[in-house]
Amino acid sequence: MPTDIQYEIERNHKSMKVHNFSAGPGILPQEVIAEAAEAVKDFNGIGLSLLEISHRSAPFMAVMDEVESLVRKLMGVGDDYGVMFLSGGASTQFFMIPMNILDTSGKAAYVDTGVWASKAIKEAKNFGNVEVIASSKEDNYNHIPKFENIPGDTSYLHITSNNTIYGSQYHHFPESPVPLVCDMSSDIFSRPLDGNKFGLIYAGAQKNMGPAGTTLVVVKKDLLGKVNRNIPSMLDYRVHIENGSMYNTPPVFPIYVCMLTLRWLKKMGGLTEIYKLNQAKASLLYDEIDSNPLFVGTIKTEDRSMMNVCFLLKDSNQDKEFMEETKKAGIDGIKGHRSVGGFRASIYNAMPIESVQVLVDVMRDFSTRKA
Repeated sequence: MPTDIQYEIERNHKSMKVHNFSAGPGILPQEVIAEAAEAVKDFNGIGLSLLEISHRSAPFMAVMDEVESLVRKLMGVGDDYGVMFLSGGASTQFFMIPMNILDTSGKAAYVDTGVWASKAIKEAKNFGNVEVIASSKEDNYNHIPKFENIPGDTSYLHITSNNTIYGSQYHHFPESPVPLVCDMSSDIFSRPLDGNKFGLIYAGAQKNMGPAGTTLVVVKKDLLGKVNRNIPSMLDYRVHIENGSMYNTPPVFPIYVCMLTLRWLKKMGGLTEIYKLNQAKASLLYDEIDSNPLFVGTIKTEDRSMMNVCFLLKDSNQDKEFMEETKKAGIDGIKGHRSVGGFRASIYNAMPIESVQVLVDVMRDFSTRKA
């Protein structure tokens, strides 16, 4: 067990009365929230709120420099990649990506693993030919579909690493002969990552990195400037890279909280240590789902997500009563998405294992009384 990192997380949550299993915006480290709250009142002791200083002032430029440095270090990427913090959420990237790297005469390959992947596919079709090379839609997205070949004339392969709604996850990224583009919105920085294997990574901050309001985009620069279309300046990655994410006024507060969260992650031991903790939390909960006679998982075992654990009561008539039991235990955000039903426990980086244990205890007690 990752004793040191777990002790630190539990210490930061010792005053927490509610166990936050929300799928997003998701749980953040308590020390990050405390420091961010202080910055709203007085940022770094300068007598001004973070919310009212110039985004081009020296104090905030230092934030931008640090958060970019942290991203590069955690992903292991160099100057051949551009790092951007943009507005509009990951949904805006669904069309910005093909607009910037898919030529009108080109083709892109997509894997359909859920709602967000299907929305990305829909937007990409506005900019070029899109081939869906694999899909698990017919099985209500209960697994990660396999595929054999990627068409040779493909500009890029797009995947969604973790599916927040359905609870599936790539545990091994596919080897791709073309640039790999990945939506990592709900599992960014939750495990060791070699960013150099990707052409582009994007992630909305609000699932595992910060509050809603900014989106991280990391792109290999040599992919840009090759499409035969005019791109509006605000939608051109090259413009944002050249201007250090400050072509327009950036989302100052969300970026600052992302910096604090990545700083916290570094202090915890980085991606290797947080991965150990995430594995322990997921194993604890999945073991209970598999051994408890009242519950069943919704995703094939080999594709289960470490971030979003989806499960059902075998007798759905017991759903309401179980929900009441979780509320009594201080558990919030456990209700499953309407597309799946049942329950969803989102156990992002900042979730302490003691909160997962509370949920497991409720499940065991409920089974003892109802089985």
